Amino acid sequence: MGDGLYRELRERLQSEKRELEKTLDSLNSGLQERLTDSIGELSSYDQHTADLGQETFERAKDLALRDNTKRLLEDAEAALELMEKGEYGICQECGQPIDERRLRAVPAASLCYACKTAQEAKRRDDWNRPVEERVIPFDLTWEDNVGFDAEDAWQAVARWGTANSPQDIPGAYDYDDTYINADEDIGTVTPLEGIESDGALTTDWDGIYPRPREKTDGDFLEEP
Repeated sequence: MGDGLYRELRERLQSEKRELEKTLDSLNSGLQERLTDSIGELSSYDQHTADLGQETFERAKDLALRDNTKRLLEDAEAALELMEKGEYGICQECGQPIDERRLRAVPAASLCYACKTAQEAKRRDDWNRPVEERVIPFDLTWEDNVGFDAEDAWQAVARWGTANSPQDIPGAYDYDDTYINADEDIGTVTPLEGIESDGALTTDWDGIYPRPREKTDGDFLEEP
């Protein structure tokens, strides 16, 4: 690497470091403000989650930007430290010189193209389905499934949390009751359909065969 390119890259890294530090300070300053202060509310307790959707999204975006800025700043500082040690431009994995074209494109690069590609390949995930299916505990490939339909799919996802709280759903006592039809069996529409499942689905036998109702005088009265 020539002295001219070395000085150019050093100046770029120093300039990038200063800009990233300013950006990080600005993001941290904004994140220190309380959410209620940013929307002019005394409390967010009585606010529905959807009412704070835009503000919550912006706060989450700022957190992501801050984390990315910190990572870029750490990379720039690490590259400048390698310059001080005289190890800049050498791949930290294989020890071979990093191509100058890569350094011009990414001055903070500490790995050559081949090693960086191999590192990213190790992080790849072969999972090609929606990420939600990692936590849905129901196998959608069951044979002779008696009815895992769109409604059941919604229930399977909603049970992990929605924007509603118990106060938003009439008759709900806890967060397990805060989605529509939370009391229904998953995989069946009527209790009779659960008979075919061979134990794979929940069956409300009391609903199918109700027990006699006891009267106050000790006699039994059959359910109508």
